[in-house]
Amino acid sequence: MRIGIIGAGMIGGTLTRKLARLGHEVRVANSRDPQTLAELAAETGATAVWAEDAAADADVVIVSIPQKNVPDLAPGIVSKAITGAPVIETNNYYPQQRDGRIDAIENGTPESVWVADHLGAPVFKVFNGIFWKHLLERGAPSGTDGRIALPVAGADGPAKQLVFDLVDQLGFEPVDGGTLDDSWRQQPGTPVYGKDYDAEGVRTALAEAPPERPAEFRAS
Repeated sequence: MRIGIIGAGMIGGTLTRKLARLGHEVRVANSRDPQTLAELAAETGATAVWAEDAAADADVVIVSIPQKNVPDLAPGIVSKAITGAPVIETNNYYPQQRDGRIDAIENGTPESVWVADHLGAPVFKVFNGIFWKHLLERGAPSGTDGRIALPVAGADGPAKQLVFDLVDQLGFEPVDGGTLDDSWRQQPGTPVYGKDYDAEGVRTALAEAPPERPAEFRAS
């Protein structure tokens, strides 16, 4: 598949490495000149591009940037993907640690709904709660006992199934996390966040998530 990745930090860079290794045609961008990603491109075989070109003709788009930078993305940046291509977002809101206050999120809008509103496109939330090194190193074949599971929130349909398939290819067990409105159940501070649960453990943790955002993940 053709996969466009906007963001080359710990998660974006890890996904670039793993997806290229699986044989996908990966374009990767950051907020700067593509030449700044020359080392990652040489290592992985991915193509470094300008951010506005990452999604062109892509079968899947991944947005993996600091939450505070989402409004700075060019309008329609994911619209160059093929019709029906899923847009995955891996972002997290860290108001005290990095992002500052975002009023809509503080007032109860799920983080991924806020991202979708800014992108002007529906998104799927996944890869936001796994430590990047575990994403890189702890994938396992389907059927492996204790295989790490990852929740996927977003609208049902072929695009969600494609995201499930991609998670499986990467070595993790996809678990349905409900609609995008349910994606708050996997935000920072929830029981599933940062854990390496199997599928049953992920389902239990999602069900136990309290609606109140923990103090450390609210603006002070």
